[in-house]
Amino acid sequence: MIRLAEIKDVVEVWRDFESRASSACDLIALALEEDDTSLEESLFADLEAISEELKDREFQLTLSGEYDTRNAILAIHAGAGGTESQDWAQMLMRMYLRWTERRRYKSEILDMSPGDEAGVKSAVISVEGKHAYGYLKAEGGTHRLVRLSPFDSAHMRHTSFALVEVLPEAEERVDVTINPDDLRIDVYRASGHGGQAVQKNSTAVRITHLPSGVVVTCQNERSQFQNKEFAMKVLRARLMELEMKRRAEEQARLKGEHVSAEWGSQIRSYVLHPYKMVKDHRTSYETSDPAQSWTATWTH
Repeated sequence: MIRLAEIKDVVEVWRDFESRASSACDLIALALEEDDTSLEESLFADLEAISEELKDREFQLTLSGEYDTRNAILAIHAGAGGTESQDWAQMLMRMYLRWTERRRYKSEILDMSPGDEAGVKSAVISVEGKHAYGYLKAEGGTHRLVRLSPFDSAHMRHTSFALVEVLPEAEERVDVTINPDDLRIDVYRASGHGGQAVQKNSTAVRITHLPSGVVVTCQNERSQFQNKEFAMKVLRARLMELEMKRRAEEQARLKGEHVSAEWGSQIRSYVLHPYKMVKDHRTSYETSDPAQSWTATWTH
């Protein structure tokens, strides 16, 4: 049902584009026919808005990863450089918060450790909105800043580093579905110390989950039914634990190799002195307008 709702939303969006573009074309034809220039300004504004939204939607079509439609968790860590890097980490945090505002995403600072003199040592932000992870995942990595230090009385040039991590938000609950065909249930007589049978009837229960190999037993209750019920509770808990571990390993894979927030590992450099330039080292794209980054057009 969720997938159907997503498809319906996409279809409605493209139908809206088609309708708006058709209406604009009709108005243009009418204006040309009647030689009316009064609508020129509003028509250009409408067409520009449609064009920008269309670019955004076309970009969303490339966000086809398994987790791209999910909310995101953004973590920022100051690297080597003390107060300089802590201030840089806060600058990045503000940049991403402004980006979420522009996209009308909901953002919340979940945790923040203030810097020693200024800035932040680390910050964790939740970003809620469609394709939030898809848009932000490329921001993961080390970000480098070169500038004249506002904290240095000699106004020397300093290089600062900060590490950004981006994760897709995990589901609130980890539901475990157990197929009865995947279970082997054995019953036997409960045993006491030394392995001696303490009951004549077979009330103890051993449940084996065949796909995972998890085995649980219960023999403390007086009836087979009760032992089976408690064994199933334990089995569900064990399988949930396995699923949580699997998800943790998957998140570690998504985070990629551990990188240090230091020289040589940066994905993007922001230079404010002696010249102005922002360069993405993965794509070699660069701009001489740092303000472009502060409005976060790097994340489209």
